[in-house]
Amino acid sequence: MKKILFMGVIGLFLLGSCNSKSGEGHNHETEEHAHAEHDHEGHDHENEGSGHHHDDGHHHGEETVAAHSDEIILPPAKAQAAGVAVSTIEPGVFNQVIKTSGQVMAAQGDESVAVATVAGVVSFHGKVIEGMSVGKGTPLVVLSSKNMADGDPVQRARIAYETARKEYERMKELLPNKIVSEKDFAQARQTYENARISYEAVAKNHSAQGQAVTSPISGYVKNLLVKEGDYVTVGQPLVSITQNRRLFLRADVSEKYYPYLRTIGSANFCTPYNNKVYTLKDLNGRLLSYGKASGDNGYYVPVTFEFDNKGDIIPGSFVEIFLLSSPMENVISLPHTALTEEQGSFFVYLQVDEEGYKKQPVTLGADNGERVQILSGIKAGDKVVTQGAYQVKLAGATNAIPAHSHEH
Repeated sequence: MKKILFMGVIGLFLLGSCNSKSGEGHNHETEEHAHAEHDHEGHDHENEGSGHHHDDGHHHGEETVAAHSDEIILPPAKAQAAGVAVSTIEPGVFNQVIKTSGQVMAAQGDESVAVATVAGVVSFHGKVIEGMSVGKGTPLVVLSSKNMADGDPVQRARIAYETARKEYERMKELLPNKIVSEKDFAQARQTYENARISYEAVAKNHSAQGQAVTSPISGYVKNLLVKEGDYVTVGQPLVSITQNRRLFLRADVSEKYYPYLRTIGSANFCTPYNNKVYTLKDLNGRLLSYGKASGDNGYYVPVTFEFDNKGDIIPGSFVEIFLLSSPMENVISLPHTALTEEQGSFFVYLQVDEEGYKKQPVTLGADNGERVQILSGIKAGDKVVTQGAYQVKLAGATNAIPAHSHEH
């Protein structure tokens, strides 16, 4: 029984060996031909008609695949539909970059605070929310002093004003007859003027609901500093208003870059909430100053810029900053949209003909947030995909399988 099984296994092995060589032009009519002693010369002459012809064809196919396997085919119509754009490389000026972080702040003089003119309980006038637009004189808060021990301050101011006015007018009639002294009359006039100023100040925005506090400037509500129902005293801040016309950009620069600060002329910055890169050149920005010493809370030197808020930039937000210093000539640079990344390496796609593209590794240099310096991999005159690089990458992954497959 064991002998029969052993012979069966050997037969299967020999049969498999025979089948594996079927593509080399062997004649498999008999098993003895496949495993008998092999005369190579005889085999070559007998099979040169079929075997050699097949081998030549097979090697030619491999050479064709090798020549075209790294070329990505993307017809012009599909490239246009995918938003693929190609630019010819031209060296230009590129600034050295110091990459750091910082904060956008409201410029001085562009913010104001509405404060309580009387003591009372806070009630917001309508719907007041952070970010809403307000005009100068717009009512924001109503302060009510009803049912308080001190009484309504407007009523008290009115009574004090009426009393002081009557006393002043009485003494004014008595003064020509020397019944009252000049000193007493001057004191009465001063008391009257103070009472008049106080009353007019609180009576201007008074209503049956209470004392209204209005916006001191036109702009946007930045912060609500009190809540509905809070009790406030005279002079307490209620609402901060910002005009947001000019903003500050403060960059915190490491001390090791201090020698280069005098060469900094502008900056780009990227916000975390929309990943958009802003350039101070487009925002009418300018360098205000750079610190001559590091701050108390760290080893960083502040560099401050000022710019117009033409977009949707939020004061107080922390941003990524690219400080632009000394210019460099004849530098090849590409926009971020031209780059693709694979396992830490960066690539671009070159256009080799009307519908053919080639993947090309590149070495990156300085990054200013918009464009990246290319140290190696491409040269002037190359046609590089600057928009839609990932669409070309996907096209390469799609036609990679048929490009490498061939039938025996």
